[in-house]
Amino acid sequence: MESTVTNKLGTAPIGKLLADLALPSITAQIINMLYNIVDRIYIGHIEDIGPLALTGVGLTFPIIMIITAFSSLIGMGGSPRASMKLGEKNQPEAEKILGNCFSLLIVISIILTVFFFIFSRPLLFLFGASSETIDYGTSYMNIYVLGTVFVMISLGMNPFISAQGFAKISMLTVTIGAVINIILDPIFIFLLNMGVPGAALATIISQGVSCLWVLKFLTGKRTVLKLKLKFFKFNRHIISSVLALGLAPFIMQSTESLLNICFNTSLQRYGGDLAVGAMTILSSMMQIYSLPITGLTQGAQPIISYNYGAKNIPRVRKAFRLLITIAVSYSFSFWLLNMIFPQLLVSIFSSTEELTSITSWSARIYFAGIIIMGVQNSCQQTFIALGQAKKSIFLALFRKIILLIPLIFILPLFIQDKVFAVFLAEPISDIIAATTTGIMFFFFFKKKILKKPEM
Repeated sequence: MESTVTNKLGTAPIGKLLADLALPSITAQIINMLYNIVDRIYIGHIEDIGPLALTGVGLTFPIIMIITAFSSLIGMGGSPRASMKLGEKNQPEAEKILGNCFSLLIVISIILTVFFFIFSRPLLFLFGASSETIDYGTSYMNIYVLGTVFVMISLGMNPFISAQGFAKISMLTVTIGAVINIILDPIFIFLLNMGVPGAALATIISQGVSCLWVLKFLTGKRTVLKLKLKFFKFNRHIISSVLALGLAPFIMQSTESLLNICFNTSLQRYGGDLAVGAMTILSSMMQIYSLPITGLTQGAQPIISYNYGAKNIPRVRKAFRLLITIAVSYSFSFWLLNMIFPQLLVSIFSSTEELTSITSWSARIYFAGIIIMGVQNSCQQTFIALGQAKKSIFLALFRKIILLIPLIFILPLFIQDKVFAVFLAEPISDIIAATTTGIMFFFFFKKKILKKPEM
């Protein structure tokens, strides 16, 4: 029998339902952000070595994003499919999807752990490390990758909790781990004098606790979808459908890794370690923007997917319209804050005047196009929620691979201030990509959703 929580996806008022699902999801994303940036905040304030250590740890960001991207490939590819099956009243098929995704996460985490543990040092040099920063990066990375399986399971399985409507449980997954991380960080870094390795150790311990929490819930009594051993065996049809839909969020996150490499290598060439340090802070600020809006879209996803599977088109329309209104308002507010007070967020990560100065200057350039990214985020994620894999994949590739990466290397050829030119690539690609996404979604929505008859 379908649970009351899951049934509300098809019956509860859209506004209240989105608030019930999105607010815990947004809270979870904000807390999850602390996983990634709290280490940098503490490390950036280590006496004497803070700026260099921050730069070195920042160079590990591409590897961390690749690990996160693989968890999204499975979690965000499988959970909308599971939501649709629940909307179709086909719980056994939804549980098959859950079981297959769990097996995939285990296999991928083993492969990634071995690969990154062996090749972390040469990869960090490739990502823009210098002789002064490489040791900080490798000391962090060699410990962090040992917890890859914890990251993969907690992040990859958590969307299946949200997909059932258990947004508060999903929030607790990251809350528990993040709180432990915040407590352990200063103890390991400063009190035990472990420095950078202490930050990495605190992170994998906290992720291990989050992993145990997810597994306990998905095998417990409250969950609608249960992890069952009989569904762990790979099903080729399920795997292919999950990978097809998950490829878009995978591209969005894994290309963040590639982007970070491109930004760091170009900035190292034109501006040295100081410019790379600024990029580390800007990447953290981008997370401050993107993770809450990811929480919003994840809160909307079960509503849109479930009702699309149930063929309740009016609820799909209402959910999307509310989603894009909130997303656009949020992106405008973030843009305004950074245009007026860029140093407000920058000062969290740096206590040195020189690094704060260059980062505050570059933030106004880097975030200039964020004003319309609410359109990009809401439309692209709704394509995923509706099972439109090909469109989602194209849009993910378009912004970063087709536009942004080439611009990082092309613009410095034509603009005298090379560091300015590198940062300028971001807003140009943001504006073009958001406009393109909005146009594509308008025509799709008009054809496939607006013309559907009312229920």
